Amino acid sequence: MAYKITDDCVSCGSCAEACPVSAISEGAEHYEIDADTCLECGSCQATCPNGAIVEG
Repeated sequence: MAYKITDDCVSCGSCAEACPVSAISEGAEHYEIDADTCLECGSCQATCPNGAIVEG
């Protein structure tokens, strides 16, 4: 199951930099993860300073 980014995201971009397949991009409200591209590696979750990335 791919990860998702919650409303706790402050759009710092650390998750996008950590993603090895560039599955994360800036959305209208906050960063978003493309579930079809996500490898479910957890790199983004480990990098997020706000704990805004959850399994989803």
